[in-house]
Amino acid sequence: MTETIDAGFLVRWLAAVSEDVDREADRLTELDSAIGDADHGVNLKRGFTAVTEALAKEPPVTPGAVLVAAGRQLISTVGGASGPLYGTLLRRAGKALGGDGEVSRARLAEALDAGVSAVAQLGGAQVGDKTMLDALVPAVEGLRSSFEAARAAAEGGALATVPLRARKGRASYLGERSIGHQDPGATSSALLFAALADAAEAETGAGA
Repeated sequence: MTETIDAGFLVRWLAAVSEDVDREADRLTELDSAIGDADHGVNLKRGFTAVTEALAKEPPVTPGAVLVAAGRQLISTVGGASGPLYGTLLRRAGKALGGDGEVSRARLAEALDAGVSAVAQLGGAQVGDKTMLDALVPAVEGLRSSFEAARAAAEGGALATVPLRARKGRASYLGERSIGHQDPGATSSALLFAALADAAEAETGAGA
């Protein structure tokens, strides 16, 4: 798998995220209907479609610029909590990458870690609160090892939200009734890292 990440790679990653969110939008909305506002899938689909269109129209030239542009687009396009949270994740990560033309997987992991910290601060949540952090935190840790480890950790983190009681966000209003449902934010976060692993695998195949 590729270990060198440029702007084009991240543009392809976010396009893959858009495709995955489009495919899973109904499922995300179904999960959100149980413990949220039933709009998570619709909102993310609109947001990542806008991201893909914006990046195609004016492709940034550095990895950091790609993530900053994507984050800004999500914040301006997506309603509810998911726009500011995902937008903050990507924008903060992009700023952490700076202006380098290429970065390593390890450097991307560090940048996304900074983004996750910003998300935690913005939402006031931590791992175990049944939020997107339950997938994001282990995913970033996994990314330090490999793209596939990040995918597996994110998916495991999302599944691990099922028995948890929500302590933040709209789901927290349900109290004990939030137990037994998979968190939609953690589920969509897992899609991000699944798409990242797929993009890395496709990059290797293209270069073979």
